[in-house]
Amino acid sequence: MDPNSLISDYEAGTERLRKAVAGLGPQDLDARPIPGKWSIREVVAHLADFEPVYCNRMKRVIAEEEATLLSGDPDLFAAKLAYGGRDIDEELALIEAVRKHTVRILRTLDPADFQRTGRHTTDGPLSLETLLKRITGHVPHHIAFIDEKRRALGL
Repeated sequence: MDPNSLISDYEAGTERLRKAVAGLGPQDLDARPIPGKWSIREVVAHLADFEPVYCNRMKRVIAEEEATLLSGDPDLFAAKLAYGGRDIDEELALIEAVRKHTVRILRTLDPADFQRTGRHTTDGPLSLETLLKRITGHVPHHIAFIDEKRRALGL
């Protein structure tokens, strides 16, 4: 895929997420209409936690040779990082800030730079392009769950 197109898709993710949670009050954000699944607030907190993780991974691949990319356990993050008490506006602002920051860096790169790789501790070698595709797809993947929860709540 063309790096510029991929970067634009990545950049647009914040607005898509903002639209997905627009108009939801605290009760909607904290509801669990689907048993055993995260609330919408917890989904957004998860997204906010992994934005800086992916930013770090991409920076390391850009700056280092054969960077080691650490894995992260989403369920452990959710259990230990106060997902239920996080402020939705702060989480969205964090995602937006990280993406703006990262886009500024990505737009300076040559197309060949997107083939640079690092070694993920569980997934093995990953290119910058693969990392960018993964984080770009992360928001739409979770918006589908947010939409499912909204439907279950009758919203």
